[in-house]
Amino acid sequence: MIANPPLSPAAEAARVVDAVLRDLRFGDHRGVVVDSPPGAGKSTLVVRAAGELAAAGQPLMIVAQTNEQVDDLIERLGARSPQIMVGRLSAVDYQPTDRVRDHPACRVGAKVADLGSPAVTIGTAAKWATVTEGTWPWAIVDEAYQMRSDALLRVAPRFERALFVGDPGQLDPFSTVEVDRWIGLSWDPMQSAVAVLLRHNPDLPVHRLPVSWRLPHSAAPVVAEAFYPFTGFRSGTESGERALAFGTPLADPLDEVLDAAATTGWGLHELPPQFTIRTDAEAAAACAKLAERALAREGLTSSESGEQPLTPARIAIGAAHRDQVAAIRALLPPEAAGVTVDTANRLQGREYDLTIVLHPLSGRRDATAFHLESGRLCVLISRHRHACVVVARAGIAELLDAHPSTEPVHLNVPVKFPDGWAANQAILAHLSR
Repeated sequence: MIANPPLSPAAEAARVVDAVLRDLRFGDHRGVVVDSPPGAGKSTLVVRAAGELAAAGQPLMIVAQTNEQVDDLIERLGARSPQIMVGRLSAVDYQPTDRVRDHPACRVGAKVADLGSPAVTIGTAAKWATVTEGTWPWAIVDEAYQMRSDALLRVAPRFERALFVGDPGQLDPFSTVEVDRWIGLSWDPMQSAVAVLLRHNPDLPVHRLPVSWRLPHSAAPVVAEAFYPFTGFRSGTESGERALAFGTPLADPLDEVLDAAATTGWGLHELPPQFTIRTDAEAAAACAKLAERALAREGLTSSESGEQPLTPARIAIGAAHRDQVAAIRALLPPEAAGVTVDTANRLQGREYDLTIVLHPLSGRRDATAFHLESGRLCVLISRHRHACVVVARAGIAELLDAHPSTEPVHLNVPVKFPDGWAANQAILAHLSR
């Protein structure tokens, strides 16, 4: 018997997307969940599903988590289905961005009544929570794993059926108030919307997008093993289909790291072991200098999209804290002013050619739940199309081995996978190799 040849990445992804759309059109469940690895086309699926539902005469609402996500989806909707009327729910003082103004059929309003009955009504979860009238046959919830369950409870009366799309491996919802009183309860508001949804509706269909179109062949297996151990995914490109090249190097350790990243997709710039304050000046300077050297050496990227110069807009530096971000940004030279420097929370969902990451555990004496959260590291090291360079002080592996867990154990709280210790060790082991 001759075995069937393996499906191409495009064919494998198309098969899953077709199954999702089939469930939307013909399924009898009240909800459909789609899990997605980084860069697998979540937004593309949301826009396609919205276009097909609207074209079939079924008005729908779209719930996103941030204004940036809302405006990005409006831009994509305008590019794919410019004829479909879109209503953008917003605050009273909201100023439309160029992406919203460029949509040929988008109206902005603070109330549903101001939008003129569009086929697609879109807003943030916080804005939808203020809507008290009207229902829609369909809702699409984007980045559903980053939505708190209490936010879902507030908008649930507005729709009959819903598509939930999100990445289970990235940052969990967070709160600035104490939530210990709800831990372990099935309606704990700090659980993600999808976690509570599936806990109460275990029979809902769950689909998994199998291909990352962002992560290169060198990164997809590493990120999948560390952060998606039970589902996995593959890269949409094969070895050699993407390349990053730099000009003549200097006899500088930073250039050696950049060359290693260009060759293998990964680089580790390891500083001497030392306990430091959170805004480690030496580590911040190394992050800024790496970006400066990458630009000075006139990097060139080659991919399925063609050859492109490595510009400041295609480089990002990620860190765990805002004070670290401020320190790195202040050290960038004028020629690198366009480099994005931000926290993991704000980099989530974005994409660059080269990323430089200040490791959350670098220079620390302890390993707190915040710095160990697997989703934070996952976001930081999964933003790149070509290469990722990690800046860290030596000794993190020893810290992970020696530092016991001090977090309390709660009854009825599902165990989170992957474990922060295991995910960090897996990434450090790969970088060391």
